[in-house]
Amino acid sequence: MRQAGRSLPEYRALKEKHSFLELARTPELAAEVTLQPIRRFGFDAAVLFSDILVVPEAMGQPYSFRDSGGIEMEFTIGSAADIGRLRTEGAIERLDYVAKALRLLKTELAGTTALLGFAGSPWTLARYMVEGTGSGGRHSIKELFYTQPVLFGELLEKITGVVSEFLAMQIEAGAEALQIFDSNGDMLADGAFEAASGRWIREVISSLGGKVPVILFSKGGYGRLDQLVSSGANVLSVDWTQSLSAVRRALPSNVGVQGNLDPFLLTTTPEIVAAEAARILREMRGVKKEGLEGHVFNLGHGVPKEAKLECLAALVQTVRNNAA
Repeated sequence: MRQAGRSLPEYRALKEKHSFLELARTPELAAEVTLQPIRRFGFDAAVLFSDILVVPEAMGQPYSFRDSGGIEMEFTIGSAADIGRLRTEGAIERLDYVAKALRLLKTELAGTTALLGFAGSPWTLARYMVEGTGSGGRHSIKELFYTQPVLFGELLEKITGVVSEFLAMQIEAGAEALQIFDSNGDMLADGAFEAASGRWIREVISSLGGKVPVILFSKGGYGRLDQLVSSGANVLSVDWTQSLSAVRRALPSNVGVQGNLDPFLLTTTPEIVAAEAARILREMRGVKKEGLEGHVFNLGHGVPKEAKLECLAALVQTVRNNAA
C-alpha cells in the first residue's frame, strides 16, 4: 500500500531526526522507511518510499513543504521561457539516489517480497509545476491546456521524456512492477482527457516495452475505462467511489484491477475495516466465479497519516483469511 509507513511510530521516530526530503533523498533512509511496514505487517509488496515531485526537482524546479502543510514549488511554470529553464539532460543522473535505494531494497528483500516503483503521470506533475501546488482552487494548468496548446505540448513532452527514463531506470535498479499515479485525472472533462493526460501516459507505458507490469491509477476514471485500457496498463487501480466488481466486469480479461477500500476506514475501528474488506472480497469472489481473474487487494488511495495500527493489522488479517 502506498504511504503504508506514514502512520508507524518507527517512521515518526525517523521524522523527528530527518525531514521528509532527507528521507527521500538518502538511499539508506528511503530503504529503511520502505521496509518498516513490511517488517510490521508482512505486505506482499514493498512500495518505494519517494515522492512524485522528485521528477520536476531533477528538471530544475525544486519543491518544499510549507509550515502550514502542503507542497510548494520554488517557482511556477507559465511561459515559454519557464519551460526553457527545465533541464531534461542529466535529470536521470540527478535521480540516481532513487536507483540506489531500489538496489538496497532488492538485496534486503531477497526475492521474498515484490518491489514496486512509481512516478506521477505527466499531467499530474504538470499541474504541480504550473500551479505550484497540487490542491486549491487554481486551474492554471487547464488554462494552459485550452488556451496555449503548443506551449502545453512542449511542457508535457519534456515531462513525459523524463518520466519514461525515470521508470526505465527503476526497472533496471530492480523494480518488479511500476505504478503511475494520475491523481489529478479527475480535473479533466471527458473530451479533454486523451489530449491532456491519456496520450502522455500511453507514451510512457509504451516506452517501457512491457518489461514489467504497470499499474495505472487515474482518479475518477471510471467513466473513461476504454481510454485507460488503451494506455497499455496491465492493471487499473480503482478509487473507493466505484464498485470494484462492476469495473472488473467492464474490463477486458487481460486487464486486472487493484483496490479499493476507502482509506478513511483505517481511522475508524478494526471491526469496521474487517467488515468492509470482507465485503469487497466477497464481491470479487463472485466475479472470479464468472471466469474473470486479476484482483490485487488494496486501498482506493494512499494510507492516511491518521490510520490506526490496529486497523491496518485487521485489514491484513482479513485479506489473508478471506482471499481464497
